[in-house]
Amino acid sequence: MQYRVLGRTGIHVSPLCLGGMMFGAWGADSSQSRAIVDAALDAGINMIDTADVYSAGESESIIGAALAGRRDSVVLATKVNGRMGPGVNDGGNSRRWIMRACEASLRRLGTDYLDLYQVHRPDESCAPEETFAALGDLVAQGKVRYVGTSTFPASAIVENLWLHEQRRVAKVVCEQPPYSMLSRGVEADVLPTCQRHGLGVLAWAPLSGGWLSGRWRAGAPATSSRIDRVPARYDVSLPSNQRKLAAVEQLAVLAESINLTLVQMAVAFVIGHPAVTAAIIGPRRLEHLGDYLAAADVRLDASTLDRIDEIVTPGTDFSWSDVWAPPSIADASRRRR
Repeated sequence: MQYRVLGRTGIHVSPLCLGGMMFGAWGADSSQSRAIVDAALDAGINMIDTADVYSAGESESIIGAALAGRRDSVVLATKVNGRMGPGVNDGGNSRRWIMRACEASLRRLGTDYLDLYQVHRPDESCAPEETFAALGDLVAQGKVRYVGTSTFPASAIVENLWLHEQRRVAKVVCEQPPYSMLSRGVEADVLPTCQRHGLGVLAWAPLSGGWLSGRWRAGAPATSSRIDRVPARYDVSLPSNQRKLAAVEQLAVLAESINLTLVQMAVAFVIGHPAVTAAIIGPRRLEHLGDYLAAADVRLDASTLDRIDEIVTPGTDFSWSDVWAPPSIADASRRRR
């Protein structure tokens, strides 16, 4: 495993980061999840990423139990923002919620510090200086080592850097954007911005929510356990998904022609981008892990990358449902007179 530096932190992490979204009620049970964690660490993966909202905290609890006795050997990351209770303030990016949520995550993870605490999504109801000042206090208290963001636009990333200079709030050291052969919108602005300012990049959904798992092929589209959460992403009656399915078929044929599985080509594509530090992988079963691990040593040649560019235009996405639609897009009244 060839380790990489996370931004300018000096922390060395594996090019594959084990994601915990599928641990718990959303996927693998505790024993299956523990087996995946054990195998990943044995293979040299040294970073684990989760979020409080994954399976309503169960993912964090599972990971905490799995890391008992070896916590310090892992770069541990989690996220805050998602709604965790029925109360009107049980989520978001306010100081009030961040302080509560951090303590709860620490308890579930069985640790007294987080290596990386990330803001899971922007929150338009909260001033960014409120959010990052609160995170700075957690760093000062020793409960958080570094601060990051997830699915933030380039403008918000730069705004944080400005706030750090002007208001001395916590400085973001990495961004976690959606990135895959099918979701390439971040290539246009987010990834270059991270490169320009020395931020690490942890790419989520390198398989585009399962579309690049090898199970989705023309004439026989698969099903997904995530259909209930994001139905628009998987409805093959939608024109955007029909175009995506056609692209998947071409990408699958390309992978076969170079003797790779589609998973291996997809992950190699993501970690091959010069801005990307690591791809977050989310195996639901232990047998899926091997395909991911094999991708860590794959380098796609120029002709393969050119063919991928022909199939999916660089810097483009098929649909907002594949990534995350900001309120300015999701709320039609904000873009129509």
